[in-house]
Amino acid sequence: MSRSGADLALLLLAGFRKMADQGSIELAKLGYDDVRPVHDFALHSILSGADSASALGRAMSITKQAAANTISLLEDRGYVAREPDPTDKRRIRLSVTERGQAMLRDGEAVFDRLRERWEQEAGGDAVAALQDTLRQFVGPDAIQVNVPGWDARDPES
Repeated sequence: MSRSGADLALLLLAGFRKMADQGSIELAKLGYDDVRPVHDFALHSILSGADSASALGRAMSITKQAAANTISLLEDRGYVAREPDPTDKRRIRLSVTERGQAMLRDGEAVFDRLRERWEQEAGGDAVAALQDTLRQFVGPDAIQVNVPGWDARDPES
């Protein structure tokens, strides 16, 4: 068994991918067959204050055009609404709809169940130790993909 740094990075990525893919399958069973992990990141970014395409682009380290496309898609699917800014009628603000909030709540419950499955397969102590070790490496604040700088290539970091 290789113990190279590259193998560790790939295992971490594969673990994320496996959990994210399983989460998408479970969410589809709950009626959210149109949701992808990036949509979760976008909704959390909007809830954290990214209320325009420019702000969402910065928060997700994507172009303004990509953010605008994501917003349109989420709006068409009923997860996001555009509303006039109450303080500046020329500005449109983004908000997460009740459907979007319900999807996020259901998604959290799905990931709690996935963690329980991992605990059944590997043992609760092993999963807790893995999580503690990862938290030790990423620092006291978990990495948040909904704030600028989560991507090391972000020019603002």
